[in-house]
Amino acid sequence: MAEHHQAGNLSDTKFAGVTILNATITIVEFIGGILSGSLGLISDAFHNMEDTLSVVLSFVAHLISKKDSNERQTFGYQRAEILAAFVNSAILIAITIILIFEGTRRLGHPQKINSGIMLLVSIVGLIANLLSMLLMEADSHHNLNIKATFLHMAADTLSSLGVIVAALLIKYFNWFWADPVLTLLTAAWIMKESYSVIKQTVSILMEASPNIDLQQLQQTMLQIPEIVNVHHVHLWRLDEHLIAFDAHINVQSTETMAQLEAIYQKVEQLLKEQYGINHVTLQAECQRGLNENLVYHHKN
Repeated sequence: MAEHHQAGNLSDTKFAGVTILNATITIVEFIGGILSGSLGLISDAFHNMEDTLSVVLSFVAHLISKKDSNERQTFGYQRAEILAAFVNSAILIAITIILIFEGTRRLGHPQKINSGIMLLVSIVGLIANLLSMLLMEADSHHNLNIKATFLHMAADTLSSLGVIVAALLIKYFNWFWADPVLTLLTAAWIMKESYSVIKQTVSILMEASPNIDLQQLQQTMLQIPEIVNVHHVHLWRLDEHLIAFDAHINVQSTETMAQLEAIYQKVEQLLKEQYGINHVTLQAECQRGLNENLVYHHKN
């Protein structure tokens, strides 16, 4: 099962760096928000505080996922990262909903704030958030857990950028409505990206089939002359990298154990090359299930 750990090798140093950066931003924005009277900075500080906790959760899940398989967890602990990605994205969506309500409320009742302090603190926040985002970016393409954390960092970066723009508009034009408008735009983008991660994680946790045509897969297997039927198929993802497949195959009663082993090897190679399936379990039968459907329907 060595393939379980081929992705998501984000270093401990990167996780520690992002955690320290977010904790620092949180403290700076709380102080800056109080001094400037900016509710936007204070709410962003709460957002960064949650992000600090999300990075810790992501890191713990990352460590758990590296544990080897055992008698209790025969498939290993890869789904710890899927669960962390789900929790982080769900929390981010909840925060986004709060931001939308708060942004809408503030749009109707703009507040006067010290734009100078707001601008200075938001620039510091932008730099730190941008560094955090860049630390996570490379690993976010092949790991949902890290992607969820990256989205937190990206959301914070956009939020800090929005605060800077709003501070400039307030400073030079007294456009106090700019802050809530930019908050609403940022929230819409965060919601869209977070929903994408939630959808993927739920699909994996519900053991939904990946985007593979089962009928086409069956025809591929039937290209092997010794296989006369394929039924009782299960196809699912253990995580975003490992696709598992099990099925019953009907073969001639004259096949020997050595011949069956050769058939299994042919199927494994074929499915790996054409569909990226990397964990195959087959059960050979003669007459049993010969007329059954491709997908087994469980009866209550």
